[in-house]
Amino acid sequence: MPPSFLERLQNNRNALGLLFMLPAAALLIIFLTYPLGLGTWLGFTDAKVGRAGEWIGLENYIYLWGDSVTRLALFNTLFYTTVASVLKFGLGLWLAILLNKNIRFKTFFRAVILLPYIVPTALSAIAFWWIYDSQFSIISWMLVKMGFIDTYIDFLGDPWNARISVILANVWRGVPFVAITLLAGLQTISPSYYEASAIDGATPWQQFRHVTLPLLTPIIAVVMTFSVLFTFTDFQLIYVLTRGGPLNATHLMATLSFQRAIAGGALGEGAAISIAMVPFLLAAIMVSYFGLQRRAWQQGTKD
Repeated sequence: MPPSFLERLQNNRNALGLLFMLPAAALLIIFLTYPLGLGTWLGFTDAKVGRAGEWIGLENYIYLWGDSVTRLALFNTLFYTTVASVLKFGLGLWLAILLNKNIRFKTFFRAVILLPYIVPTALSAIAFWWIYDSQFSIISWMLVKMGFIDTYIDFLGDPWNARISVILANVWRGVPFVAITLLAGLQTISPSYYEASAIDGATPWQQFRHVTLPLLTPIIAVVMTFSVLFTFTDFQLIYVLTRGGPLNATHLMATLSFQRAIAGGALGEGAAISIAMVPFLLAAIMVSYFGLQRRAWQQGTKD
């Protein structure tokens, strides 16, 4: 008796694998592919809230290219992403190296470092909103008591103060992810490399430069790619802290898109701003991908 269709399916690894992937594929199509496609379509229309809109081609993008607020939001996004990512990488790598050493209460410190990442973003933003308050700021109060300043600092009322303030809040929240991931990478490096280099007379800096950093490069590439993507698309922290103010000084592409599309009702314009973010995100991914490929080629491997 020939095997039934179900029996043939159970014995076919490729077909069975595709079958198991169907639920995940359905979720991706519903919650990722469809919204992305709809957003792309809306970016080429003059759709408003409550009105479908008509095809207008590149008019939204041409308008946004000449819009000073959009250009300022792009500058803010690039500045915010660059500075925050560099600070998160530096602090995260330092913490990872420190926690990789044999220090007392190491497990406790690892747990404490994770706390900023565990706390919901909105709650973190509210906490920073109180810390940066122009009248009740604990930072200003301490600096006044210590005699460093005479008046309270307007953290969120001055454009550049607000930019730096939101960057520091993002760094506080993002450092744990970088530190813990890099720590996991450090623990995969065999101690024999350090022992051999120490026998050859290598200094700690030389060990870091010629042993730690090269072996950690693949992890760094992946971690920083995710860090850049998360930072570039940040919304909650900015929206709760400043709503893009003062004078649009902290508006990112994500917050401006929300403001134009939802608060302002211009769905097509907001969608165009969101789609304009995609090339920058793809560029970050491709830089990481080609960096890893180049690293694999240098090591004489294909994977």
